[in-house]
Amino acid sequence: MKKKMFAMVMSLMMVALAGCGGSGATESSAPANAADSTGATADASGKVWKIATDTAFKPFEYTDDSGKFVGIDMDILDAIAKDQGFKYEMQVLGWDASIAACQAGQADGMIAGASITDERKESGWIFSDGYYDANQSMAVEANSSISGFDDLKGKSVAVKTGSMSATYAESLVSQYGFTITYFEDSPTMYQAVVGGQVAAVFDDTPIMAANIKDTGISMKLVDGTGNDPAAYGFAIFNPDNQELVDMFNKGLANIKANGTYDEIIKKYLGE
Repeated sequence: MKKKMFAMVMSLMMVALAGCGGSGATESSAPANAADSTGATADASGKVWKIATDTAFKPFEYTDDSGKFVGIDMDILDAIAKDQGFKYEMQVLGWDASIAACQAGQADGMIAGASITDERKESGWIFSDGYYDANQSMAVEANSSISGFDDLKGKSVAVKTGSMSATYAESLVSQYGFTITYFEDSPTMYQAVVGGQVAAVFDDTPIMAANIKDTGISMKLVDGTGNDPAAYGFAIFNPDNQELVDMFNKGLANIKANGTYDEIIKKYLGE
């Protein structure tokens, strides 16, 4: 009987100790590299914002040679979070999955090189101020004889589902007589170009330029195929999260003013 009573007392003490440790914990459930990347103190409410992003959109988000998830978007968000004093957790989901997570309330916001457009605003996207201007253009295999849209008749081109590059390509189909093959991410459709499954690819110009430069992939940009540039924006889909957009805008203005923004862009693009 004494042994049973002793065991019960010890069990209660262990539960109490565990409870004390849990109440003082400040670590989020983010992956190691995401938790390390925030470096910010949680706001007064202790909230940790869940931010979704794409898996591979170099140089804005991608996994480097050391296995760390990095990029312009990651550095900009990190700098803004530190400036504004909020904490966040990255969710590396992919483009379509990031949108779905935000719409379902499983993520609070999204940063993934998303172009600010009226069509997206009308469909429920709520954007921050623009943080980078980019356009879309066409690229082909390095030895391809395709020199413009006129050479695409009867051929297939690659685009990423739901992207501005897809919208751009779709606007040209009837005029130039090509077909479109949809992909979920940029690296896969680049391989389709190199492998000959498609004749060309439409994507954001800085993304293709960075991949050609950094990876040596056998592709080339086609001059004269770019559209007018549009700004990338941080996005939410729930008006209740407007606070997050407001903080992003304030932080963006501050890191532009103190030179941090220019340092980030130069780090990845040399601009």
